[in-house]
Amino acid sequence: MELIQENPDLSAYLCADDAIDHHHPLVRQTAARLAQDAQDSYAYARLAFEFVRDAIPHSQDSGDLRVTWRASDVLEQGTGVCYAKAHALTALLRAEDIPTALCYQRFAHDGGEGHALHGLVAVRFNGAWHRQDPRGNKPGVDARFSLDGEQLAFVPEAEAGERDYPGLYAVPHPAVLNALQAAVDRPHLWQTLPAAL
Repeated sequence: MELIQENPDLSAYLCADDAIDHHHPLVRQTAARLAQDAQDSYAYARLAFEFVRDAIPHSQDSGDLRVTWRASDVLEQGTGVCYAKAHALTALLRAEDIPTALCYQRFAHDGGEGHALHGLVAVRFNGAWHRQDPRGNKPGVDARFSLDGEQLAFVPEAEAGERDYPGLYAVPHPAVLNALQAAVDRPHLWQTLPAAL
């Protein structure tokens, strides 16, 4: 699949906003701590990915009812759904001047009733975009940082109406951000997840 920049200006994928608040002191401190162990930007990107994937539990897996959406809140509270974890990873990568995009997939709900969007990121290295999924591993999910072929959490099944969206967004998609901001808790969010872009 060819990934498509929604904004042709690459610098847009380094910007901060309300959700990707990479100028926040906690984001900067976390980035600086991770950068201490990295020899180059590739090593930093892998460390940041593994930190978000492994050190911040997906709130559904951990049973946490809180809904976070701002990168700094994800880091402070140590929880988030896929979208929020993607916001946190995007902020950490942009804090170290690595162009990072938000991207989405569509999957059938557990039980097969309807669909919901899934959030992940793409990083730009060697003149190309590479998707990464910091959702968090669990039995049946083994996402890894890779520039040599995708190792994502899930693979869409077209016959189930699932799909990859090719768009690379510089800011969170409004449907996703609105759902996160309006949710009073995770069960409420699960009822209002956007089904498509």
